[in-house]
Amino acid sequence: MSDANVRIPEEAKDRLAAIAAAEGLSLRAYLARLAETMLTPAERTERAEKALAALKKWNGYAPTAAQQQDLDSELDRRLAQVAGQ
Repeated sequence: MSDANVRIPEEAKDRLAAIAAAEGLSLRAYLARLAETMLTPAERTERAEKALAALKKWNGYAPTAAQQQDLDSELDRRLAQVAGQ
């Protein structure tokens, strides 16, 4: 496996290194683990579609586009509230 160089601000590198150290990892190991566990936008979409299909099969849940938008807006509102915005 070859290594890659990534240019980021020094403050970001220091923060990531501190997080990694707190978890008993090197920065390299922490970033590798992060890359393995994060989902790409396409992967998130695929999982959401699978979850929606499973819910529809299980209990008939099939929100309209308008209902889904309302639910997304409500989730955004609640997340903003928790974040103190």
